[in-house]
Amino acid sequence: MIPKEIFEKVRRIEITTSRLVTDVFAGQYHSVFKGRGMEFDEVREYQIGDDIRTIDWNVTARTGTPHIKKYVEERELTVMILVDVSKSCHFASVNNLKNKLAAEIAAVLAFAAIRNNDKVGLMIFTDRIERFIPPRKGRSHVLRVIREVLYFEPKHQGTDMGNALEYLNKVTTRKTIAFVISDFIEQDTRLQPAPKNGPGFQKAMRIAGKRHDLVAVTLNDPREVDLPDCGLLILEDAETGSRRVVDSGDKNIRRRYREEALGRLKKRDQLFASMGVDHIDVSTAVPFDNALVKFFRQRRRRLR
Repeated sequence: MIPKEIFEKVRRIEITTSRLVTDVFAGQYHSVFKGRGMEFDEVREYQIGDDIRTIDWNVTARTGTPHIKKYVEERELTVMILVDVSKSCHFASVNNLKNKLAAEIAAVLAFAAIRNNDKVGLMIFTDRIERFIPPRKGRSHVLRVIREVLYFEPKHQGTDMGNALEYLNKVTTRKTIAFVISDFIEQDTRLQPAPKNGPGFQKAMRIAGKRHDLVAVTLNDPREVDLPDCGLLILEDAETGSRRVVDSGDKNIRRRYREEALGRLKKRDQLFASMGVDHIDVSTAVPFDNALVKFFRQRRRRLR
């Protein structure tokens, strides 16, 4: 039995995200994610204007009347949503925590998928695979996905993106639309340029990017770039527990903090670009719908 407060929270997210899907993503989701190809539908008589390359010569010879083969797009897709629930995602300096933001984004993507009769699956990960829900259709299934993302309690704190992507490659035998929702903090020390099929998560991401339509949704917070001027601060790594005392009143320290943070973000973006992985930057400071709309519009223009 689902506790009343959990049910009400899931219901509020359903109402909010359903409206966003209806008002903003109508037609856009369908246009930017393609099916697996074309499948045979029927044979019908040739009409003026039809492409002669589609003529079915066997049927034409048998009936004595020109017939063509008609094809339709094989639309059904499988959408996998991979959500990072490591300790660093339980943070925000403004508005929603990153993990709550991730849940709302996952809800929008899941509802957009079922509106198009696609299957939706979920992977929740830290440095382990914490939960895997195989792709299915239907509103009740999507509500389960949202509930899991909102209230799942991870057993581990760290992040292993490579492990999550390797697992995706193992459990999915066909091409999927894979959204990876994470702050990508774990990669900070490993975002240096790597050779093709290099070590760690980069190899797994490169393989996943070739096998699937991979989209990275990056969760950001203003305090990860700009340090406030408020004297001595104790900064703690959420995943390792290591601490560091800094004097935020020193403008040189704040400047170096910002430069290092911007450098990490630049390397992250360069990594995505080098692998051909689309990415969507969202922030705890502003509504995420603008970022999603921008992504869909840019991708639709690119595919024209």
